[in-house]
Amino acid sequence: MAAVLLQLAVIIVAARVVAAILRRVGQPTVVGEIAAGLLLGPSCFGYFFPRVSAAVFDPGVAGVFEVLSQLGLILLLFVVGLEFDFSHLRPHGMAALGISLTGIALPLVLGLALAMAAHGYLEPSRFGKPVPLVGFALFMGVAMSITAIPVLARIMMELKLTRTPIGTLTISAAAVDDACGWILLATISGIVEARFQILRSLEMIAGTVGFFLLMLLVARPLLKAFVRLALRRGRGELGLDSLAVVLVVLLLSALATSLIGIFAIFGAFVLGAVLSDEVQFREVIERHLRDFLTVFFLPIFFTYTGLRTNIGTLTGWGHWLLLAGVVAAAVAGKLGGCALAARLAGIRPREALAIGTMMNARGLMELVVINVGRDLGVIPASVFCMLVLMALATTVMTTPLLLRILRGTELLQGPFDKRGEPGPGLA
Repeated sequence: MAAVLLQLAVIIVAARVVAAILRRVGQPTVVGEIAAGLLLGPSCFGYFFPRVSAAVFDPGVAGVFEVLSQLGLILLLFVVGLEFDFSHLRPHGMAALGISLTGIALPLVLGLALAMAAHGYLEPSRFGKPVPLVGFALFMGVAMSITAIPVLARIMMELKLTRTPIGTLTISAAAVDDACGWILLATISGIVEARFQILRSLEMIAGTVGFFLLMLLVARPLLKAFVRLALRRGRGELGLDSLAVVLVVLLLSALATSLIGIFAIFGAFVLGAVLSDEVQFREVIERHLRDFLTVFFLPIFFTYTGLRTNIGTLTGWGHWLLLAGVVAAAVAGKLGGCALAARLAGIRPREALAIGTMMNARGLMELVVINVGRDLGVIPASVFCMLVLMALATTVMTTPLLLRILRGTELLQGPFDKRGEPGPGLA
């Protein structure tokens, strides 16, 4: 217990301090939390103070923080789903699908090409064996194609873009993107393990569609009736029993999508989405959850994940050159591809470029992909580090690019003033 309490205190303090510093240069809180993890990990604190690091970050309690971080993501995606105005999707549903598919296909192809070129220069895998070409190429492609919904959601929430047309369109495209990404991940993992099971992938697709229809057609009317009755009885507030029911439904929704195989956070997002038009309920939930979620759960996820990344694995100019190629291919495929797809769908140029910029924010969700690849022996330590740095770089560039693209438009009213500088909304 002492080890857990000490780590929690260090993580929360580091996340708030680094986030406050980076907010002064226009970066969202999530970037500070990721940077805090890298600073506390083996790349910095662990490198200069190894004994102190080992004493503070006891590996024996790592499982506790993994569970806490996943709970934080589930709560975040529930709040994100509640905050979105999906009425904007009616005229742009096909645009979201086109943006999503392009955002998967183009980065996937670029990742495959980059992996083919770099394979001959890789060190052995964690098992001491040569990295298999096919597995490495497939995992590189999937890692390039991921959009991190939690990170994207945090950025959009801080910039007050969640209930705008391009915000709704982007998060919808990102949701489809990630659902396809997890299906690809399961399929490719089966190929690498020589147990390709196409039926399992089809089961995941069918299960996802079935879950969504169940939530939309059956759960939605029942839940809407319940929350309205609960709010009426509580005179605008949720009682403890009613809040407990909401949390149980949230956990069961997350459990359902986890059992389907597309990640627990999607169940939480869908639950929030089907109740997004209940304005009073949304306001009450945010009062109950938002601050504690932001200060406690999310720094644990972003910071503790950064502890597992070691920049010291990049040992020569070849590694740094490959890192530059990884970042360039990631940006060209995701930002360029999604912006082009949005433009072809009839979105105006500035909004199309903004959509591509937001879809380019990968954050740490892709760590799920690369951790699986590393465990399977198809992603060596150096490439693992490169992909983490690519995720950080694409996240860091998102806010400055958005401010530049959308400066002077009505979309920046809120946390940013007309000059595009931080206003009270990010205090």
